[in-house]
Amino acid sequence: MTSALDIVFAALADPTRREILRMLLEDDMAVTDVAEPFAMSLAAISKHLAILAAAGLISQEKRGRVKWCKLEPDALRAASVWMQSFGQFEPVNLDAFEAFLAQELHLPTDPEL
Repeated sequence: MTSALDIVFAALADPTRREILRMLLEDDMAVTDVAEPFAMSLAAISKHLAILAAAGLISQEKRGRVKWCKLEPDALRAASVWMQSFGQFEPVNLDAFEAFLAQELHLPTDPEL
């Protein structure tokens, strides 16, 4: 069984879908406006939008004859919380770690290596 978090990350894995989300940060957009900057068919964009909607990242509604897309930022909350749990780790300074190991193992330090 696929979790909601897996579905969100799968939707975010594609650069086209990430760009669509970035565009929707500005405002709601008609599907045709979403498709405009991309060199792909409207059908292909519609498939990307369906994946984003299935993940809950966007909602779509018909206004008259036009289908509109709206960003649903709360859908990213679980992914954000999951990613923030990794923020507790400090980045590793490899040079300092190498110096520490050399000192502990009594190895000569050679900047040429």
